[in-house]
Amino acid sequence: MTTYRFATNLAKSEYDAFVQSSPLCNLLQSYNWAAVKSNWDHLHCGLYKNDTLCATALVLIKALPFGFTMMYIPRGPILDYDDPEVIKQFFDGLKKIGRSHKTLFIKMDPGIEIGKYPSSDTSRPRNGNEKYVQPLENAGAIFQGYSMKIEEAIQARFHSILDKPEDVLAAMPKKTRKLIKEAEKRHLQIVSGRHELLDDFAAMVEMTEERKHVSLRNKEYFKKLLDNYGDDAIIMLAVCDPAKIRQECQARYDALEEQIAALPENQKKKRFTLEEQKESAAKDIRIIEELIETVGDDKARPIAGVLSVKYGKSAEMLYAGMDERFRRFMPQYKTYVENFQWAFDKGCTEFSMGGVEGSLDDGLTHFKDNFAPKIHEYIGEFDLPVNRLLYKPSKIAYEKKRHSLKEA
Repeated sequence: MTTYRFATNLAKSEYDAFVQSSPLCNLLQSYNWAAVKSNWDHLHCGLYKNDTLCATALVLIKALPFGFTMMYIPRGPILDYDDPEVIKQFFDGLKKIGRSHKTLFIKMDPGIEIGKYPSSDTSRPRNGNEKYVQPLENAGAIFQGYSMKIEEAIQARFHSILDKPEDVLAAMPKKTRKLIKEAEKRHLQIVSGRHELLDDFAAMVEMTEERKHVSLRNKEYFKKLLDNYGDDAIIMLAVCDPAKIRQECQARYDALEEQIAALPENQKKKRFTLEEQKESAAKDIRIIEELIETVGDDKARPIAGVLSVKYGKSAEMLYAGMDERFRRFMPQYKTYVENFQWAFDKGCTEFSMGGVEGSLDDGLTHFKDNFAPKIHEYIGEFDLPVNRLLYKPSKIAYEKKRHSLKEA
């Protein structure tokens, strides 16, 4: 006889071992994600089948007015979606614990991929995993549909993800490799670290917030990520040295002047080529001098940065920022590629650059396409009503507050 037991306080070692062994493993279902989302209450739930752990979920709990709550399972639960009895037993356990917390409904967006394709593939081929909508609905969940816009759900349904290549740089498109070389010509250096880079990274993100008129995260939030994921979290910054660039440009200009002065009068074609190169060097000098004047000094400084976290066999770039004044130096290209290499060196098989719009024709998608990812399309959100009477009105209230929940 099969017996099931639902638990709400799994130990970290048992919980993470189960999640990381699953093909549905996701950072947002890691044990420590609860500590990052410290403004939510939480439960580390699990279902035992004959005393063997067969399902888990990090359940985040948000307090609502009048003592009610809503629960949210980001990119979960982690279980075998081909086993309808496990789904039913787990959902029954979730609803029971939900009633004890006066939960109105439980929102979830399982990490089930229904498609993987280049953004250029307009046919958007799916893999048949849409079939899992039915067993979830049979267990009482309500499917919220295939959202297309990032703003329509808590988690983006489309992500740009790079599979591990044999050679990271060689796998990049020709244009990207060229831009990386341009960055290297400007002597951009990538520095890696953790807490010691927090101030500089937070400043980069703040610049991005101001430029795009968006609200991202602050230094305290980034510190939580570093504190909770240890050596599996990293900050990478691209550092620019304007004084060194100016010196190199000036040296190149002076050398060209000397070559032109020493050139015989009859070598007109060679003189024309050198004069063009000299004008290019002069232009580079003007650009860097104008930049130094704009920023106020010629000291070395970070001009772009990323923060990424590894969990299981995947890594995700969670936040990125850039000093727009240095945009022409293309710092993000070199930074991203070195970030990919860091993850793959740590044993990752894929690297997520995060969500994009479902139209796949926006600026963010086009930028991420410079790194040759595939689009991973997820199945979407489900609601599991706990209080049937109040589900519909609470759903209406939730839709009005969804944006604030995404920021929480």
